[in-house]
Amino acid sequence: MSSIDDAGPHAWTIIAQDPSVLWNGRILRTRAVVPDERLLPGPRGHRVHVVDYDASARVQYKSGDEPREDAFAGAGDARLLSDPAFHRRNVYAIVMRTLATFERALGRRVDWGSGGHQLYVVPHAFCDANAFYSRADHALMFGYFPALPKRGGKKDELVFTCLSHDVVVHETTHALLDGLRERFMDPSHNDQAAFHEGFADVVALLSVFSTREVVGKVLDIAVQKAGKAAGVRRGEPMLPTAILGPKELARNGLFGLAEQMGQELPELRGDALRRSVTLRPSNRLYTSEQYEEPHVRGELLVAAVMQAFVACWAMRIAKLGEVSKGMVNRERAVEDGADLADALLTMAIRALDYCPPCDLSYPDYLSALLTADRELRRDDGRWGLRERLTKSFAAFGIDPVPGSDAAGCWQAPKHPERLVYRRTHFESLRRDPQEVFRFVWENLDELHVDPSAYTQVISVRPCMRVEPDGFVLHETVAEVHQTIELEARELSERGIDVPPGMAPEQRVVLFGGGTFVFDEYGRLKYEIHKRVDDQKRQSARLAYLWRQAPSDHDPSRPIGVGGDGQRLHRLHRMRATRWAGAPRKEDVL
Repeated sequence: MSSIDDAGPHAWTIIAQDPSVLWNGRILRTRAVVPDERLLPGPRGHRVHVVDYDASARVQYKSGDEPREDAFAGAGDARLLSDPAFHRRNVYAIVMRTLATFERALGRRVDWGSGGHQLYVVPHAFCDANAFYSRADHALMFGYFPALPKRGGKKDELVFTCLSHDVVVHETTHALLDGLRERFMDPSHNDQAAFHEGFADVVALLSVFSTREVVGKVLDIAVQKAGKAAGVRRGEPMLPTAILGPKELARNGLFGLAEQMGQELPELRGDALRRSVTLRPSNRLYTSEQYEEPHVRGELLVAAVMQAFVACWAMRIAKLGEVSKGMVNRERAVEDGADLADALLTMAIRALDYCPPCDLSYPDYLSALLTADRELRRDDGRWGLRERLTKSFAAFGIDPVPGSDAAGCWQAPKHPERLVYRRTHFESLRRDPQEVFRFVWENLDELHVDPSAYTQVISVRPCMRVEPDGFVLHETVAEVHQTIELEARELSERGIDVPPGMAPEQRVVLFGGGTFVFDEYGRLKYEIHKRVDDQKRQSARLAYLWRQAPSDHDPSRPIGVGGDGQRLHRLHRMRATRWAGAPRKEDVL
């Protein structure tokens, strides 16, 4: 991997997955680099402030001076599980590692969605099988709960969600995604409602599998499950090719690890990590009523991405060549798996810059994925990620956006010669919302911006990304958002269908806008737009939101607004209660 993980002087021991995953009889651990910065007790750095307050017990845990060195190197499992000081350092290091992963992928600093420079992280927030990001509290909240004896827990044993690597990454991703695309929290259709959860799962899984210790564990589990038929013992430098095909890696590798990971946290995770990678592909699922619920729909995104990962990994292993009959080199297989996970993780994060600012759909995200990767890696020969992702999404009924090019990527402006630049100042365009708005105003017609809507440039982000050949790619990404508020009686004047049963005086809010990507010379490369006057999209969005509204909804309260950070809390709670829309057994491979 890159410098995000290293055994240097500022690397701290962290749990690589969660305490149920063992390596040679001990909790699987790795080391993560933390910034060389001033640390106050907490730990408290310039971006993360760990606050160890337990609201259930009304206890404030004391924290002393934070040593620079790895204070828990070589510590026994019992100490990792019981010492609040380790819990605090574990969440601090994983949150900072996740932040560094996003900033490396995007080529710039990234803000928290809750605003402010520091994010509060509360490792023992309450006694409950839950963890969530709260925009209102500027915080990540991690719960703890008693282990269930029937699952192997001792009578007084506690399970701490702050010790689960993928849970911490998942919640950190919510805070970062909210900072990158704040409108993704707004009420919209079911794809956008599902995206926060699905994307956070993707980042969590790929973050874990970009760690070589975990990849080695995955392959060892596959050998264990194969038993004597594998012809090799765990830890030997060879692996049998018979267990390294796509289905075998999914069922015996990723599936086996997810099974271990889910033992202690079934109430929080549900079965998502177990079943997503083994979900049987069907092009009917995307339009199926079974997958309309946002909590279940997120798994389609996870399944499409992770099945592409497994297929690419199996392809790379097949190209390694056999070291003896039916055997491949174990270390090479581990290296390829971790490198592939890191490449796909970078691609998934970078795609956010090529997403529309609102009303995100899965086809939008697929086109963003393909475009983001092509911008930096013209040659897709090593991994074949773009081709494999396209096939994997299509297997679940998800195709690139209509109007994209033959490769599924966003297209450049159709008539670049019509765009007016003469009154735009290049240097200001790279960082000044006022200058971007002036460019938009000069090109209202070409950019499909409705002048009757309230228009605001909500972000301007200059980026610097390094291509594989060492060249630097400079881009500027700007988000423009449009809003129209009106009464339902006025919708027909705009050609928008009024949902059945909606009162004429019902207030509604229409959203639109665009993501504009400029090259290093200030010229527009991509215009990724959701037109506020798109009648079909607005009709479908309002119909979906009206179906979700309570029967006694107050017409003076606008439909289409009201996104809040507590939605993620509710999503996690519904996930834990096994909602009725969960996939059936026959949907799983």
